[in-house]
Amino acid sequence: MRLSRAFVTLWTVATVATVSAFVLHLALRGKTVALGYELGHARAESARLREVRHVLAVEAASYKTPERVEIVARTLLAMEPPPPSRVVSLAPVDGIKDAPVTASVLGAPPP
Repeated sequence: MRLSRAFVTLWTVATVATVSAFVLHLALRGKTVALGYELGHARAESARLREVRHVLAVEAASYKTPERVEIVARTLLAMEPPPPSRVVSLAPVDGIKDAPVTASVLGAPPP
């Protein structure tokens, strides 16, 4: 009887340990699958954001083209080229070849 009781106790402990290990394995497997889905969604979002960034960079570059600036200036801002009487040509300063030269037609100080 004593041997039978020890066997049943050991059998119960072994069964509980096996079931616990299996449940732990299933929990870890479920967590791994969930993390895999999260990773897939994160990669898809990253690819989408990279594509949006590329499209926005191309769009920003198109806004900087001289043709685009001229179209906006003429249509939205109602600007037109200055008449020849408003254009002032300045001679370059000695020693400075590439420096920008600005002049004010209305007499206000340069910025």
